Amino acid sequence: MDKVNILGVNVDMVTIDEAADAILSFLDEDRLHTVFTPNSEIIMAAYRDKAFCDILNSSDLLTADGIGVVYASKMLKKPISERAAGYDIACRVLDDIKDTDHKLYLFGGKPGVAEIAKEKLEEKYSGIKIAGTHDGYFKEDEEAQIVEDINRSGADIVFVCLGAPKQEKWIAKYRDKLETRVAMGIGGSLDVFAGTALRAPDFYCKHGLEWFYRLKKEPWRIGRMMDLPKFAVTVLLHGRKYKQN
Repeated sequence: MDKVNILGVNVDMVTIDEAADAILSFLDEDRLHTVFTPNSEIIMAAYRDKAFCDILNSSDLLTADGIGVVYASKMLKKPISERAAGYDIACRVLDDIKDTDHKLYLFGGKPGVAEIAKEKLEEKYSGIKIAGTHDGYFKEDEEAQIVEDINRSGADIVFVCLGAPKQEKWIAKYRDKLETRVAMGIGGSLDVFAGTALRAPDFYCKHGLEWFYRLKKEPWRIGRMMDLPKFAVTVLLHGRKYKQN
């Protein structure tokens, strides 16, 4: 897959369908594949933290979850054709595996959210096999038990919904111990699956304004949102310094 280097992060130039197809192909290989979906805020964090940048670049699939990342690719003359958000990719994957023997594990969210998400997904994707769940509130000395629970479940895919950069760092930490074939970091998607959080309406998503909808609903995000203009300026000033693949 072709990639575009955005401030040191090598983002795969894939559509939602292409990303989902890649994940399905990973299920045929007997090893763990990591999938991360950075937005502009996450890329800015990686720009400031080389170790985190290295984790993102070590993934098997890295998609543009954010219209800012798509715009950045256009500024660098290697345009990504569409935003490939983790939630949208996950929904495509769920639809494709619902009538197969592939199993899913849900990891993250507040206590009880993963269980609700399991029920909702089983209703929406009839035939889906969800092998286990665990919330995202745990101590470090409990992590080995969580890995063991995931492995014992026989899951082929684990959705890790701990928020960035915690989820990416957690997956990287245990990538040699996890026995799943795909570990995918998809942030707050578990809350959307459970219905405890609402995704932006289609109008906002289609016009690249999901960030604005979130800001209206959660004004406390304003500090984090300041990374959006910083990202654009940084790409404009420094983006061309990074060698394209």
